[in-house]
Order: sequence, then structure tokens, then C-alpha cells
Amino acid sequence: MEIRKEEQTVILGGEMDLTQFMQVVRGKARVEFSEEYCTRVNRSRELVEQWTKEQRVMYGVTTGFGALCTKVISTEQTAQLQKNIVLSHSTSVGTPFTEEETRATMLMALQNLGQGYSGVRLLILERYRDFLNKNLIPYAPKEGSVGYLSPEAHMALVLIGEGKAYYEGKLMSGAEALEAAGLSPITLSSKEGLALVSGTTSVTGLGAIALHDLIQAAKSADVIAALTLEASKGIIRAFDERVMQVRPHKEQGATADTVRRILKDSEVIEFYKNSRLQDALSLRCVPQLHGAAKKTLYDAKRTLETEMNSCCDNPIIWPGEEDAEAISACNADSAYVGIEMDSCCIAATTLAKMSERRNNRMIDESLGGYPSFLIANPGLNSGLMIPQYTQAGLLNDMRILSTSATIDNTPTCGNQEDYVAMGYNASKKAITINEKLEYILAIELLSAYETQGFLKDGLHRSSVSRKIFEEIGGQVPLMKEDIFLYPHIEYLRNLIHSGRLLQITEEEIGPLA
Repeated sequence: MEIRKEEQTVILGGEMDLTQFMQVVRGKARVEFSEEYCTRVNRSRELVEQWTKEQRVMYGVTTGFGALCTKVISTEQTAQLQKNIVLSHSTSVGTPFTEEETRATMLMALQNLGQGYSGVRLLILERYRDFLNKNLIPYAPKEGSVGYLSPEAHMALVLIGEGKAYYEGKLMSGAEALEAAGLSPITLSSKEGLALVSGTTSVTGLGAIALHDLIQAAKSADVIAALTLEASKGIIRAFDERVMQVRPHKEQGATADTVRRILKDSEVIEFYKNSRLQDALSLRCVPQLHGAAKKTLYDAKRTLETEMNSCCDNPIIWPGEEDAEAISACNADSAYVGIEMDSCCIAATTLAKMSERRNNRMIDESLGGYPSFLIANPGLNSGLMIPQYTQAGLLNDMRILSTSATIDNTPTCGNQEDYVAMGYNASKKAITINEKLEYILAIELLSAYETQGFLKDGLHRSSVSRKIFEEIGGQVPLMKEDIFLYPHIEYLRNLIHSGRLLQITEEEIGPLA
């Protein structure tokens, strides 16, 4: 996968990773195709056209779909069949995809079908490329998918001049959006309707957005935990490299290293390092829990990057010299991504539950040593009492969302699909759970920041802490009395979501693992 940074253009045709994915999805880098990409798509298409003329029996090309796969479709009905798939499958409902989620799904369609095993015309992929480059966003309701089909069908409607789409921020009919963007509708040909709605494109697209943000949130949790450890006058001994060596999980050791580097020049940590034997687990066990959570996220990253570079269509068009064939199987199954995203939801919730406990220690006078709720005149003022309630409510939501989607099974398609992976809901809820994690971390960060108002020992905090608090201080005051907290929580959440918190930290101590 090539990236031309000066033009912010991503060239499809090689291996894509999560960073390149986000450059297109969030950064809106232009998308182009390599010569190899075009060659393999055209080669696959030639086989479909040849076999269609030969009237070979091919699932979804010369037959119906699902339980209707025994119904033969004539050559003359091929185009109508493909249009009918898109129309009949556009049944997801409710709130639409965000712009990022739609871009992610279209990009994954380009990756999936661009592997050269799907038999679609290059024209179809060029049009989705145009949608990305012009930021023409099909309207696709989000609710009611089991792993494929419906949201993808809503997006494909716009290709044929149907459905709805956003163009330049305005929602209009698909035909109007195409015209406004200088494009024209396409008549689908053999296999194309099926290919556009099949596969794990939305599952992988949504999962990859969630995973990118979860990894960033997990690294941010390391930073915030270090700030809290310092604010809590914690014992750095629990992060000793020798401790990590005798339990050599890579991510555990990396987390401890991050905390040590952040606090290496902290006078607070140095002064209190022998003040007691050990801290509560929410402080002492940061390397172990954060490490386990990050391992889960990095395992998921390897799986999703494999999925990004796979053909998840059904049937696949195998272009071998001697064994060329349309093979009906089930690469469209979403279990790989779904199980990983269910696991990521659990990992995120473990990070959140520890963050809430660390926050509680700072605002509880009997535990943190600061005035109750970090306000000088508690009683008249509530200080940071209620943000912890917000954490509790968010954490309850996260625990609900940590229930696995992929353990469920509701047969579909007249029992032709008697097992259903349900990976879509796993990816969808991972996006939601990340947002809640970011807010919980933001509230902990707010408390760590507000402890500055009660420093009396004359000791300097670490250079990283000072840099972060200097940045926050441009927007968030040190409270003397109750203030409207909501905008400050939103600001701190964006500091995490945008990556700015990590940027400040890494500018001081280098990359975080």
C-alpha cells in the first residue's frame, strides 16, 4: 500500500494497515488504484463474463440468493437480478452511519473487491473511489445487520441513482447527489449487486475505526494513570523493571516503562517512593491490567489488518490456469472480526473500571488526602462529586455492551443461513464503547488536573505532567467554586480522541507502546 504524503493520496493495490485506513477514513486522503489493482480486477471480470455467456451455474450470478439458490436465472435477467438484490436488501433501519463509518465501509469494499476474486467491473470500484474522493456519502441506516447485506445495499443504491446521499453536507436523493458531483448512475451487471452487499466490509470498516480509537485510548489511559499515580503520591516501586522481568508479558512491561518514563523527573514520586509498602490495586496494578487490555487490542489489530487485505466475497472467482472456477463458500462470515471486537469491548471496560476507581481515590478525602471532591469549600460546593456519577453511568453502559454479540444465533434465509456470526453488532458496539471509555478517562484526567490546586509540599511534578496541565490550563480553570463542568469534560475527551494528549506526551519522552 503506497502513500504519497505530499498529495495525501493512498494507492490501493498492496497491503493496507490501520494507519493508512484512517488516513482515508478520517483524514480524507485521496484514493487511487495501482496498475496491479486494475489488472487483477479486470482479469477476474473477464472470467465472469465468459462463464456467464457459457451459462455456467454460479451462485448469485445465474441463480437466486440464499435459500433461492436453486432458482435458475437466465442471461437476459442478469442485470435485473443484480438491481433486485440491491433494492430488496436495503432494509436496515434507524440512525444512519456517520460519515466516517460510510467512508470506512466503501473503502473496505474497494479493498475486498479489489483483491481480484470477485468478478466486478473496474467501473464499479472507480465509482466508489469517486465517492470517497468527492466525499459523496450514501445514506445508510445502521440498525439491523447480522454481518453484511443491508447497510452495504443502501450504499450501493446510490451507484444506480437510487436511495439518498449527502453531498457537500446536504442530504438529497441519490440521483441528485450523483448529478451534483458530476457523476452518472451505473447499470449493474452480472455478480455486481451480490458482490457489493456481501463480505465483511461494514464489519471490518466499523471495527477498524473502533480499534484505532481504542488503541489510542488505551495509550492515553497509561498517560492518565501516570498523572493520577503522581497526584496520589503513589509508589513507583510497583513499576520496577525487575518486577516486569519475572512476568514477561510484552505489553505489561511496555506499560510500566511508559509510566516510569513519564514520571522519571517527578519530585513528587521521588519524595514519596518509600512512604509506604504498596498502593491500592487501581494504582499498583496498572501495568498488569493495561497490559492485558492492550494485548487484546493488538491481537485484534493483527486480525483486522488480515481481514482488510482479504477477499471476503461469496462466491469467489478463482483465476487459476488449470482450475479456474467460481467457488461458493463463506468468506463473508464475520466471526474473525466479531470475536476480536467482542474481546476489545471487554478490554475497554476493564480499562474504564480501573480509571473510575483511580478517580474515586482522588476525590475521596479519606483515600486521596485532598479536600472532598477537590473543592476548597465542600458542602456549599459539590466540586467533582458528580462527574464520578457520570463515570458510574457510563461504566454501567459499557458492562452491558461487553456482553458478546457473537455468541448469539438467530437463523436467517429460510434456514439456509442457520448459523449467523453477528460480527456486525460487535463492531458497532465497539465504536460506542470507545466513546464511553474516552469520557471516563477524561473525567479522571480532570480530577488529576484539579489536584494542582492543593499542592503544598513545594515539589515539582514531572515535565510531562507540567506540559499536559499547561495545555489543559488554556481551557480549564483550577476550581475555586462550582463551575459548569460539561464543556471541560468535552474538551478533555477531545484531547484524548484527537490524539493531542499522546502527542504532548510523545514530544517529551518519545513513542508509547
